Amino acid sequence: MGDHRLAPVAAPIGFAVAVLVLWQVVAQVTGADPRIIPAPLDVGTALLRQPGLLLGHATVTAAEMVLGFAMGAALGALIGVIVGSWVLARRALYPWLVASQTIPIPAVAAVLVIWFGFSILPKLFVVALITLFPVAVATADGFASVDNDLVRLMRSFGADERTITREVRIPAALPFVFSGAKVAAALAVLGAVFGEWVGARAGLGYLLLLEQRALDTDEVFAIIAVLSLLGIGFVALVSLLERLVIPWHVQHR
Repeated sequence: MGDHRLAPVAAPIGFAVAVLVLWQVVAQVTGADPRIIPAPLDVGTALLRQPGLLLGHATVTAAEMVLGFAMGAALGALIGVIVGSWVLARRALYPWLVASQTIPIPAVAAVLVIWFGFSILPKLFVVALITLFPVAVATADGFASVDNDLVRLMRSFGADERTITREVRIPAALPFVFSGAKVAAALAVLGAVFGEWVGARAGLGYLLLLEQRALDTDEVFAIIAVLSLLGIGFVALVSLLERLVIPWHVQHR
């Protein structure tokens, strides 16, 4: 039983260790220039060189991710409910949802910086824009996939639309919503970094630009590693929330 519980964690950690060992061996055997491809030990040293600096900037980026995700997920869920519940709304709004993802994010971020300055707002709006689409589409698909026979059965027992929505539509749509939310949680990292690249005074994206210009490749890889951990942690947090909200679905899956 214990091995079964550890398997989901042990498998990715084992794979990561194997990749790092292979990377270290290749770097040593080939004698690659550390300014181009630093070895994992060099990246680890960079991580430990200024942990306070990385932690401070990571806190800023994490706040942008969480707040922007909350905005995008809430708006996306609302749009998804509307689009998934009414055919006319789906025809009218769905193309615009797709169009919102074709706009270059750095261009949008630059405009937002012009409008709102170097405050946190442009970063939040960029994260919200990126996270809105997967949540909206997943929610719409969830509401559109409700079993109509079950809805008719509820109506035959005298249930009103509010009861049907609470007892049938929402439980059926929640697995879809959380699937979209996990995708959005991973994309929130990109949104925060894009926002910081255009205009910021703090954050891992801002720090990444500084290290790139200084050609500190080991520091760049260290920042990328922290960004990856932020993304993994955020997706894990959404997965934990999914387990708490719809345990019946997670257990069945």
